[in-house]
Amino acid sequence: MYEACAAYFRSLQDRICSALEELDGSARFREDLWERPGGGGGRTRVIAHGTVLEKGGVNFSDVHGEFSEEFAKQMPGEGRNFRATGISLVLHPLNPFVPTVHANFRFLMKGNTWWFGGGADLTPYYPFREDVIHFHRVWKTVCTRHGPRIDYGHMKRWCDEYFFLHHRQEPRGVGGIFFDYLQGDFEPLFAFVRDAGDAFLGAYLPIARRRKNEPFGERERMWQQIRRGRYVEFNLLYDRGTIFGLKTAGRIESILMSLPPTVRWEYDYQPEPGSREAELLEFLRPRDWAEESP
Repeated sequence: MYEACAAYFRSLQDRICSALEELDGSARFREDLWERPGGGGGRTRVIAHGTVLEKGGVNFSDVHGEFSEEFAKQMPGEGRNFRATGISLVLHPLNPFVPTVHANFRFLMKGNTWWFGGGADLTPYYPFREDVIHFHRVWKTVCTRHGPRIDYGHMKRWCDEYFFLHHRQEPRGVGGIFFDYLQGDFEPLFAFVRDAGDAFLGAYLPIARRRKNEPFGERERMWQQIRRGRYVEFNLLYDRGTIFGLKTAGRIESILMSLPPTVRWEYDYQPEPGSREAELLEFLRPRDWAEESP
């Protein structure tokens, strides 16, 4: 089971990186091969200073070792020994009209217990209904293909609840799907995870292509950087992948590759009433996007 998952995630990294280089048209991924002191390693690939992607990272990891006693108690399964493999990506486009996107798919074993986790979510800076509807419809279609065990509605609600900044009482973005501790019959669950991983490019590339040439100025860049601040806050305070990496002595550069290259925190910044920036805050309110009309 484990080797099959690792091989799939490794190949998915290759396919996604190739497609993103084609999207950008100028920048190429830098690859770092690394070894984890406690066991295993991975391939970190980062793209930067592109015409479309200001910064992006697509990580593959295959690590093993022992959880701390405290962290082990937070996971299902007996003992402290673990193995974990997966792919994690975050893309921060240059153009503020192209949304940031995050996705990850992973397989973990602790003792004799195993589970899948993952998902994908979209963080726009300016509201485009058709983009968000497309993103959600892709994930609903994927979930529907795998029967009642894979409940899109549950995974969507979990995503809305998970990517929420409690200290600000606001969503990070417009959601997508999120799942964790997915256990049961391995083959159908692995089929779902493969289907979801394969669907990522179809969920995001049409949006990026549609918006990458939209004209923008300093106002739009400033708003993008302010909202990126929310992204940083979430990843450092709440993100499970970040916490897992830090708790298991992961490679810091790979863990923090998800952070945007430029960001700003303006004291008590309030967008102008009636502006597109103010409209975004209402746009982020969770709703059944897959059933909405563009």
